[in-house]
Amino acid sequence: MSCELSPNAKAILLLTAPLLAGSGRSTADLLSFGEYRRLARRLRDLGAQPADLLGAEAARLLADCAPAADPGRLERLLSRGLLLAEAHEHWQARAIWVVSRADAAYPQRLKKRLRGQAPPVIYGCGDRALLDGGGLAVVGSRHVDEELLGYSRDVGRLAAAAGRPIVSGGAKGVDRAAMEGALDAGGRALGVLANRLERAALDRGYREALVARRLALVSPFDPKAGFNVGHAMQRNKLIYAFAEAALVVQAEVEKGGTWAGATEELDRESAVPVFVRADGSGSAGLDALRARGARPWPEPRDVGELDALLRDAPPSVDATPAVARQAALFQTRGPKR
Repeated sequence: MSCELSPNAKAILLLTAPLLAGSGRSTADLLSFGEYRRLARRLRDLGAQPADLLGAEAARLLADCAPAADPGRLERLLSRGLLLAEAHEHWQARAIWVVSRADAAYPQRLKKRLRGQAPPVIYGCGDRALLDGGGLAVVGSRHVDEELLGYSRDVGRLAAAAGRPIVSGGAKGVDRAAMEGALDAGGRALGVLANRLERAALDRGYREALVARRLALVSPFDPKAGFNVGHAMQRNKLIYAFAEAALVVQAEVEKGGTWAGATEELDRESAVPVFVRADGSGSAGLDALRARGARPWPEPRDVGELDALLRDAPPSVDATPAVARQAALFQTRGPKR
C-alpha cells in the first residue's frame, strides 16, 4: 500500500503525534485521545474536517474551535510541518503507513466496536486488508511453560488451516507463539503492538510474512515509542476489536495485561465472545475469568469445528451477580492469610 499521507492524516498527526523521527523526545503539548475526540466532534458540528485546519480558512476555523481546544495550542501543533515531513520520510524508508480516523481506509471494525474510543491514527506495515479480516484473538501471559507455548502454536496452526487470521499482541510468550504457529503453517496474522513498531517492521523474523502479505503489524502509538504500561493496556482493546472471538490461554488473577484486557472486554456491553482454555489443566486466573462471564473453549479439533465456533459463538455477557463473582474469586484464590 502507498505510504503517502492523506490531508486529514497530516492534520491529525500534527495534533496528536509526538513525531519521534530523531532521537530526542517530543516536547509538544499534544492533544490526548480524549481531547482530540472533543475537537473532532466540534469540527463535525461545524461541517469541517481535520484537513480544513491546514487550509485557507484555518484562522477562522481555529477560532470557531475554541470551545473544544485552545486555538493558540492548536496553531502551535499545526505549525510542526517540517517535523512531520522528517518523520514521514523516516516511516516511508521502513514501509510504515498511517491511516487516520477521518480516512475511508480506517478499519471499520474499530469504528464499529470502539466508536469514540477508536484511536485517531493507526500506524502499520504489511497487508492493510488484515485490519478488517476478523479472525481469532489469542492472548496470554508472557511467562509460560513450553507446554502452553506448544498449545498456542497449535491454535495458530488450526486457525491457518481454517483460513482465519490470528490476532495478537506480538509479545513474548503466548501471543508470539500463536502468531508463529499461524505463519509457520502458511496462515495470516495481525500483530497489535504497544511499542517499537519500527523495530518490528525491520525484524528478519517478520520480513518474509510481511512481504508475502500474510502479516500486518499495527500500533496506535508512534512507531519509535518505547514500552509504556499505559500503552500496553490501551492496545488490549484493539486486539479484541479486530477479532471475531478471543481465546485467553493463560492469565493471573487481577494481575497483568492479559487479565486487564479480558476483564475490560467482558465488561463491555457489546463484547466479542471471550473464551478461556479448557483442556483440563487448572488455572486460577482462567477460572476467575469464567466466573466473570468468559466461556470455556471447546477445544476444536478440525477446521469445521473452528469455523462453526467463530461463526455461531454469541457475545460474552457478564451476567454473573457481583456477589457470585466475588464468591467465585474467593474459591479460586482462597482466603487471605
